[in-house]
Amino acid sequence: MPYVKRDEQGRISTLSLVPESGLEEIPATSPELLDFMRNAGMEQSTLQQSDMRLVRVLEDLIDLLIDRDVIRFTDLPLPAQEKLMERRSMRQSLGALDLLGGANETI
Repeated sequence: MPYVKRDEQGRISTLSLVPESGLEEIPATSPELLDFMRNAGMEQSTLQQSDMRLVRVLEDLIDLLIDRDVIRFTDLPLPAQEKLMERRSMRQSLGALDLLGGANETI
């Protein structure tokens, strides 16, 4: 749950994921919190969120095609190989997500 601090008018002025003195717990789905995050540029648009999920599915699809010898990694253009290797490394360090395999996504 997120924790917030309010200003004199009762509006959210500070957001924290850690409970601290002077902060109150607020539901993550609170419209007030979502408005604060949107105004602070912290919320991604629905299309951006969808794009990120699709990118992960495409990465898994490419890996599946490579694993089944439908394509070779070296068939891809060098910039695509570099981007995939960078993403693969990041995903492994963050706990390897496998959307096609049915694993749950974490943020």
